[in-house]
Amino acid sequence: MFSSRSIDKIVSSTLFLCGLLSILTTIGIIFALSKESITFFSKVPVWEFLLGTSWAPLLEPKSFGVLPLVLGTMMVVFISSIIAIPTGVATAIYLSEYASNRVKNIIRPSLEILAGIPTIVYGYVALTLITPALKILFPEIEIFNALSASFVVGVMILPMISSLCYDALRAVPRDLREGAYALGGNSFDVVAKIMVPAAASRILAAFILAISRAIGETMAVTLAAGANPQLTFSPLKSIQTMTSYIVQVSLGDTPVGGIEYLTCFAVGSLLFVMTLLMNSLSQVVLVRFQKIK
Repeated sequence: MFSSRSIDKIVSSTLFLCGLLSILTTIGIIFALSKESITFFSKVPVWEFLLGTSWAPLLEPKSFGVLPLVLGTMMVVFISSIIAIPTGVATAIYLSEYASNRVKNIIRPSLEILAGIPTIVYGYVALTLITPALKILFPEIEIFNALSASFVVGVMILPMISSLCYDALRAVPRDLREGAYALGGNSFDVVAKIMVPAAASRILAAFILAISRAIGETMAVTLAAGANPQLTFSPLKSIQTMTSYIVQVSLGDTPVGGIEYLTCFAVGSLLFVMTLLMNSLSQVVLVRFQKIK
């Protein structure tokens, strides 16, 4: 039989190896992306890639301006955030402060089911259900469009926002809630003036994490938004995001080692940097708000 000290050492070593594995995996991803991206930028200037307004690396004449892909990605992220953030916060407040245990036992598992649905299913829902419904309101909408993709992405990140915001609200000390009620506050006053401000740092971190999740969404956007990298601000038109372009290049039709193949790694590196910055920003917001308190 192992002693308790031996078991503690085994558990500690196992957890250390798990943490080390995550670090090594991140380093491997950075190395794989950097190696091919450096080769790409030796052929295409960085500023042409970042500031160019035309993206056509698979056609002649070739152009490597990634702004259409970035704009398409940000359009989906912006609209989906408008849909998911207010709904997620309202759901979290209702579950935390108003819902009975019976209602919680229905709504929370339902949100978990939404989180577990494969993303490609959301893409088919956008094509077969949401786009036809939107066509009634907007007859000029294209079959593949940013708006329907944004709707399904908003539904996809809704469980994350509601779950994280719910945990943030429940983490507020019970004394604050009870003290507010003791001073004569009603439910709305307690939520708006006590609970939400007290959990603001965690709620903002949840927003940023959900947005970074939306940035990296792939299959639903690939099916719903199309593959037309155009510089447009209209959500009714077909667009292409960075992730959907990576899918397009990864289908196997692009020769390995060519400039078209290298664009996949350049776009992937930019996507990695964007999500890394978003996650880092969430940590900064969390720490700064805690210091203010």
